[in-house]
Amino acid sequence: MTLAHQAMPDWDGNPTPEAPVTPESLKESGLPSGFICDMLLRTIYTRGTMLGRDLAQLLCLPFKVIREPLKYLKDDKSIQVDGGDLVGEVSYKFSLTDLGRKRAQDAMDQCAYVGPAPVPLEDYVEQCYRQTVSGLQCYPELLKAPFSHLVMQESMFNNIGPAIISGRSVFVFGPPGNGKTAMARAIGDFMNTAGGAIYIPYAFVADGNVVTVYDPSLHVIDDVASEYPDGVDATVGGLMNSGTMDPRWVRIRRPVIVTGGELNLSMLDLRYNADANFYQAPIHFKANGGVFLIDDFGRQQCSPKELLNRWILPLEDRHDFLTVASGKKFQVPFEQLIIFSTNLDPKDLVDDAFLRRIRHKVGVLAPTREVYDKIFAGNCKRLGMNFDLASVDYLYERYYNRGRSPRASDCRDLLEIVQSICRYRRQPVHLTRDLMIEASASFIAEFA
Repeated sequence: MTLAHQAMPDWDGNPTPEAPVTPESLKESGLPSGFICDMLLRTIYTRGTMLGRDLAQLLCLPFKVIREPLKYLKDDKSIQVDGGDLVGEVSYKFSLTDLGRKRAQDAMDQCAYVGPAPVPLEDYVEQCYRQTVSGLQCYPELLKAPFSHLVMQESMFNNIGPAIISGRSVFVFGPPGNGKTAMARAIGDFMNTAGGAIYIPYAFVADGNVVTVYDPSLHVIDDVASEYPDGVDATVGGLMNSGTMDPRWVRIRRPVIVTGGELNLSMLDLRYNADANFYQAPIHFKANGGVFLIDDFGRQQCSPKELLNRWILPLEDRHDFLTVASGKKFQVPFEQLIIFSTNLDPKDLVDDAFLRRIRHKVGVLAPTREVYDKIFAGNCKRLGMNFDLASVDYLYERYYNRGRSPRASDCRDLLEIVQSICRYRRQPVHLTRDLMIEASASFIAEFA
């Protein structure tokens, strides 16, 4: 894989790694001629007659890379030229012959993938290790922005930075309702906005097996100013100029992928499309270079022990293995910050061997009265409501001093109930002790 000599400019934070460069030849593409021939046949088979430049654009490869495979298919009488103008081969119209249609059907039976040409697995691995999550720049001033909406103790905040810098796994635990998920998502926001962009391929190929990686539902494209004149598509520009970013890759913000109780072991394996004969990368693989948050850990469709046994070696060795339908395995990077968030007792979920592999443990405990007051006041401001200290005093007198542990989420939930009561009665939203008594009676009393 060829890389640009300089990193692309980025926002204030971590620099973006060097971008893969558009291949100048078939050899530099890393793909066999026969593989590209099959892709060309499948593309024309599904799309109909196509111009040379459109084939190049759809495969995200320069025309000079596909020229030789096209010539081979033409000499082999699998495709024919139906016309063109004086611009040259790039403007020729290519269509399938009867022989080419049969060959295309055979190629479709083997693999029906049509789209951007994949990159070799080796190139993906090399790029992945250029944009690891370990060693990112992270200091208090840079970290405060994504945490600005949270009220937390300084000691807890200071524990988060070293965890991010290490790039190792983080175990966030504590009673429900105190901001574990919000904290984990704030870490994700930091990685997403200040962690620098990364590059992932649309797909990669390993031993002839195509595996798609880019997922528009999970990956956020990092928009940068185009280096081409107005009206010139970046993909087209990249295919027409040397030294530009390889359009088989996508520049994205570091991914933040969240899963919860729906997670099961099958989601951690390649998903095989039996009809199309290619694979989709598993959910955690798509988080490489970013954050993978397992929320409500311990409540998944598989037991914690099964999940941890699946990951105990990847967490230690920083690589994983994916298995194709034939049973063959290939090694891939396991380069992500994994966050386990749970409100269950860690001792009931994991053993010492696993806890040892999780470098950072962050306990999110019940807020102190000082912190609670700040959270309460912040929610009052958010809802356009007056802050009433007597209402907070009542909660402590009636509930928190009598055994119920205060929860940060109580502030939001109770005040939103007060807001609903006021709106129902068609009166201005205004917090009073009496309204808090009414709201807490319906929200807390049944569970106290």
